[in-house]
Amino acid sequence: MDISIIIPAYNEKQNIKILYQKILKVLASYKKDYEIIFIDDGSTDGTFEAIDELCNLDKKVKGIQLRRNFGKSVALNIGFKESQGDIVFTIDADLQDDPEEIPKFIEKIEEGWDMVSGWKQKRKDSIEKRLASKLFNKVVSKASGLKLHDFNCGFKAYRKELLRVVNIYGELHRFIPIIAHSYGFKVSEISIKHHKRQSGQSKFGTSRY
Repeated sequence: MDISIIIPAYNEKQNIKILYQKILKVLASYKKDYEIIFIDDGSTDGTFEAIDELCNLDKKVKGIQLRRNFGKSVALNIGFKESQGDIVFTIDADLQDDPEEIPKFIEKIEEGWDMVSGWKQKRKDSIEKRLASKLFNKVVSKASGLKLHDFNCGFKAYRKELLRVVNIYGELHRFIPIIAHSYGFKVSEISIKHHKRQSGQSKFGTSRY
């Protein structure tokens, strides 16, 4: 397996098919084997039914349903263990990140990096959220010695061997770059597009995403 794409989702029924189609459009240009893994983190809006529908249509799509909302770290950890790809992507289901950026991540990984994190250089969030994120990233960067602009971006790419030694729980998904760096893996980042949350989309704020 060449590429795995892990998508944690919490109450994102309206976005599942749209995101799937966007990813499919990008991957169609690659002659690589891939899988798309949706992790439904205890949704209550019919998200898993939307995922299951895709599973029945496309054998490359896998769906995992958690019994309740365990949080993003647990969802990602399950996806990491399930993934078979040499390069593993994570992307949130809220459509704020753009799958069209996938080739840029692959190119960076092929340069020799073990992990590539997205940097939402021009964020479309509220000023309060942007300021809080800027402070968080500044503090974490200084404390860890790893110079990144956006530690918490959900859009990332990893070499599979990195994920064999990284185990996350609680809120540790925010610190995966630091954990990887501490194990001696090479971590980089690329600037990516960031879209506004569309009207009608569910908000991760009701979970721990």
